[in-house]
Amino acid sequence: MPVIGKTFGALYLSAAVLQFGATLLISHLALRLGAGGASELRIGALMAANALGMAIGASAGRTLIERIGHVRTFAATTGLMVAAVLAHELGTALPFWIVLRAVAGMALMTQVMALESWLNDRAGALQRGRVLAGYMVATYAGMMLGQVGVAAGGGAGPGGGTVIVVAIAFACCVIPVAMTRMPPPAALPQAGITFGQIVRRVPRPLATVFVSGMLNSSFFGLAAIYAAQHRMSPGATAVYLACPVVAGLLAQFPLGVLSDRLPRLVLVRGVAVLLALASAVLCTGDSMPMAALLGFACCAGALQFCLYPLGVAWANGLVDPAMRVGLAGVLLTTFAIGSCIGPLLAGAWMSEAGASSLYAFFAACAVALVLATGRERQGAALGPAIGHADS
Repeated sequence: MPVIGKTFGALYLSAAVLQFGATLLISHLALRLGAGGASELRIGALMAANALGMAIGASAGRTLIERIGHVRTFAATTGLMVAAVLAHELGTALPFWIVLRAVAGMALMTQVMALESWLNDRAGALQRGRVLAGYMVATYAGMMLGQVGVAAGGGAGPGGGTVIVVAIAFACCVIPVAMTRMPPPAALPQAGITFGQIVRRVPRPLATVFVSGMLNSSFFGLAAIYAAQHRMSPGATAVYLACPVVAGLLAQFPLGVLSDRLPRLVLVRGVAVLLALASAVLCTGDSMPMAALLGFACCAGALQFCLYPLGVAWANGLVDPAMRVGLAGVLLTTFAIGSCIGPLLAGAWMSEAGASSLYAFFAACAVALVLATGRERQGAALGPAIGHADS
């Protein structure tokens, strides 16, 4: 792991600073809109604009990376992001902010595509799991620091201080990318790739990433409701919300090592089975002691937050290098689609069956993933672990 950290440390640092800025910006804007009495329609329109920008970025990012390379693409979209962030202080008209959110979403998607495709290109087949584990740790660390930044900055004021901090963070995230000694991927013409082609080429990894998006967004959006039904105090709620995330961070490296030694098909299915079992306990544990509830919640978190890097590593091991930039865009878009659908389905289930059904939804998603991944039709794909981690 120290060798991986030394090799990829610059990209990890850039990812952490990038996610710090993105999380701080999203949280600040949400608080600012709420403090200003914005309607749900306005907030929803801004979120939709951000999603539209990310969808555009998935396509535009591939074209940019193919034409000007990873470093120039990252630098250019970072400049665009800084401009979009600072422009929020020039006015508060809804159409203006919708445009800014679309631009920011496009830039962020392209930045993440550049980082993830770079990491996957430089990671060998037998170390890709550990490389992506380090990336996920950096990403989640940046997100958590972003939330801390919201609390430290006082959140919703329109004075511009938080926006300036966000702009500084985005400006700084390009420094490690510009200074790293690790060469970027060769400028190979990227194979034209569509969503349908990816579904046919890597359906199982795609299903893994989709389910990961559903689970993660449902947890972050609805776990507080689960805590409220169990009458947790504010302090206990904070612990309950934080512990699964910390468990997910701690599980990244062990799961990354395993994914470089075992067939990823076997590992994903095993994680899904264990997640279904842990979630089943939580959805029936209304009278469960707090310690036991936290224990099972940590188990579920450790498993669910590892699905995305497992799916990404698995998919990248099954495609040619010339497809990896396009694949990164499709995987990120798939995760985003899952993130949109998950809370809607889980929220509808919870409204009918109670907040504890959040984990019933988790269990159902895990079972669906087991069924979707299935067994390879021919046993060769499950051959020796070493050298076949991407099976």
